[in-house]
Amino acid sequence: MHKPIFGIVLFLLLLPISPIFSQEYTDTNPTLTVSINSNSNFIYQDSEGYTVVIGLIENNDPLSFLTNVVIQASFYDDFNTNPLEVKEGTTLLKVIPPNSKSPFMIRSDNPDITQVSTKFLNFDTSESMNNSLNISINDVSLQPITTVSDTVHNLSFLGILRNDGILISDTVAHLAFYDVFNRIIQISTIEIGDVDANELVSLKLNEQINPSSVGFLLFSESDKFYSDVMDVKIPPPQIIKKLPTISDVVVTNTLGKNLSEITVGSILKIESKILVQFTDEIPYTYYVQIKESPSNLDIPSTVEYIGNFDDRFIGNGIKSQSLDWIPEKKGLFFIETFLWDENNVPIAVKGPLVSVLVN
Repeated sequence: MHKPIFGIVLFLLLLPISPIFSQEYTDTNPTLTVSINSNSNFIYQDSEGYTVVIGLIENNDPLSFLTNVVIQASFYDDFNTNPLEVKEGTTLLKVIPPNSKSPFMIRSDNPDITQVSTKFLNFDTSESMNNSLNISINDVSLQPITTVSDTVHNLSFLGILRNDGILISDTVAHLAFYDVFNRIIQISTIEIGDVDANELVSLKLNEQINPSSVGFLLFSESDKFYSDVMDVKIPPPQIIKKLPTISDVVVTNTLGKNLSEITVGSILKIESKILVQFTDEIPYTYYVQIKESPSNLDIPSTVEYIGNFDDRFIGNGIKSQSLDWIPEKKGLFFIETFLWDENNVPIAVKGPLVSVLVN
């Protein structure tokens, strides 16, 4: 009874059978890569006391759009290895196109923060979008400043956004300012909203920027479209030379009273007021020159007296100046006043001409 069963089993074992393996799938598409460079982060404390970290997320994939990108920032002090606070944030762009970057910004109100580290956590892929938003620039300028050390720079930006597609909403334009180290150091956003198909929208921004800014990345995004990124260089600001103004030149006695009569040998005080518009400390030399009026107009005036003293302007306001003069002869004299800097360069228009008659 067992022999037939054994024969059947032996027959099956002797049959040629091809080997079978589990099927393997190889993904030949480029691997999604998202990167963050913590060394390029910019960290500062804003006017509200928040510690702010700004950085860049890079979508290195040539095909995929990314969304819901999450970045983690850990805030530390100088004494503990454990962070004082850990916060999460997302990128400025809701959707990052292929081979593109987006800034992010995360804030903490802990006053003890001295160091910040960031890392990328996760993301999702997004549906493809068209770059149907186009931005053109009309003007980029900085308002003139008083000195190169001014800490406030006002940027004026004018441009036009064009929608080359269908009706869109939630449209914004961003200006991400960077310094000479290519760190994003400030972000400004222009809220636009709905834009009809083929509509042109004026873009305008006028606000204070970090004086370390040398350029900005300009880009736009809506619920359906995005724009290419423009790299815009900021022109250097022009420096306004606010010259001091000499005014109210008068001649008085040593007590500061106006003289009804000026005589030879009397001590005169030549006083003037100077309106100062410098914000820095500026050294200067104040000059008084007195010329005798010739009896013959064809003869040039002769210099009777030159006096000067050195001082410094500190801040804005009105500064009084005075020098003593003792006339040594009778006649009609003209008084001239000057301001020169430490390099003997005039820094003010010559003061008003004053005449005195000495008896």
